[in-house]
Amino acid sequence: MGARSQYGGREELGQNFLIHQPTIRLVLGLVRSSGGGSILELGAGDGALTRPLAALGRDLLAIDLDSGCVGRLQRRLPTVRVLQADALAVPFDRPVIVGNIPFHLTTPILRRLLATGTWTHAVLLTQWEVARKRAGVGGGTLLTAQASPWFDFDLRGRVPAAGFRPRPAVDGGILSVRRRPVPLLDPQDRTPYERFVRAIYNGPGAGLGEILGRYLGSARTARTALAAAGVPLQALPRDAAAAQWPRLWQAAVDQPSARAGNHPRQRAGS
Repeated sequence: MGARSQYGGREELGQNFLIHQPTIRLVLGLVRSSGGGSILELGAGDGALTRPLAALGRDLLAIDLDSGCVGRLQRRLPTVRVLQADALAVPFDRPVIVGNIPFHLTTPILRRLLATGTWTHAVLLTQWEVARKRAGVGGGTLLTAQASPWFDFDLRGRVPAAGFRPRPAVDGGILSVRRRPVPLLDPQDRTPYERFVRAIYNGPGAGLGEILGRYLGSARTARTALAAAGVPLQALPRDAAAAQWPRLWQAAVDQPSARAGNHPRQRAGS
């Protein structure tokens, strides 16, 4: 086991250090393609990504919760700023964010990433199933649908469990998230749009035609909105592509019944 700190050891911190060289090269290539700018690395660990990131010659801040890891990296990479810090608290204010993040913290870190900061490109190593779901492979998720007008998700690779030490129980995945330079919806609509998507995901019904019809109070209005968004009536919420959700929201907003009172921008109970 690795060195302990005030926060515990590897198991307590959920540390699985990356040793898979093809993944390291792929992550480095994705960072190179980000177009420049300073980098924030989350969960630097033993420096498997920190060292090649430092070689890019860009301003780099690497953080980790383990004081032992931080001390070793500070000695090995004196030109890199390495801090003991929490990924759930550090500002996400650098253009590029890279992280081999603890699997058990994937969702809270991703939620915070999508809600805060000024970053433009994030490259994250997560659990394989999480990366697949966020990228919409095999069906969409509520979180991805809510974020789709502002962010683009892309699954870039699979990392075998043997590519980590200690070996986790599941494979990892490389998830690329880019902030859209031009949002698909007006930023002022973000909160009501997110409420709308949550209401549809959680709404009763056998398909989107029935779910949206109940939400809007009109089956005809729902059919019109779904047709405008290119979504089949019998599709389930997870079947709608990420890019279709903003169109569905806009189509629902534009319907006469929405303007008459059942307006998605005004629905508070979702």
